[in-house]
Amino acid sequence: MTVLRSGPSLQSWDGISQWLRHGPADEETHPLRESVGALAERVDAAVRARRARRDPAAISRAALALAQGVQQHQLFLTGLGSAWHAMHALGAYQSALRELLDAVQAWQQALDRRSRREGARFDRMELLAWRTLGEGLLLIDMYGQGAGPVSEVPAASPVRTPSAWTRLRGWWRRGQRPRR
Repeated sequence: MTVLRSGPSLQSWDGISQWLRHGPADEETHPLRESVGALAERVDAAVRARRARRDPAAISRAALALAQGVQQHQLFLTGLGSAWHAMHALGAYQSALRELLDAVQAWQQALDRRSRREGARFDRMELLAWRTLGEGLLLIDMYGQGAGPVSEVPAASPVRTPSAWTRLRGWWRRGQRPRR
């Protein structure tokens, strides 16, 4: 079981990337951890560029690099083995990646057009990036805990309190609900 209490903080892009690269990993999850870590680094670079209010061309390049990173990660996922593809969590993660890519592209277009909506597009992209990386972390954790495909009804298991991943995922999902 993965423990979140020690090591880098998961409250920053860099912390997620460091945890993915240097946290406990088995041989089967290592390639995905590396790919998600690379995606987290691209998100971090884009967010830092935007927050530092660098020149518009640098921010646009960071947004383009992020869009390319999402696409490369999506391509990587298609090459995962059948055990990964049988997991419902992989489908949810791929859906989150598609939504993130759409948000990155909308932000990039707003940047290129110097639209007044750029700030709102950036905020949406950042929110979706957190959600998407959370889905990726959850996928890795579920696979590592043996939550792959189940072909028969499992035996009754002892009652457990929700894991940190479950609480984290709930937090991300609550953040995705439309505000009224």
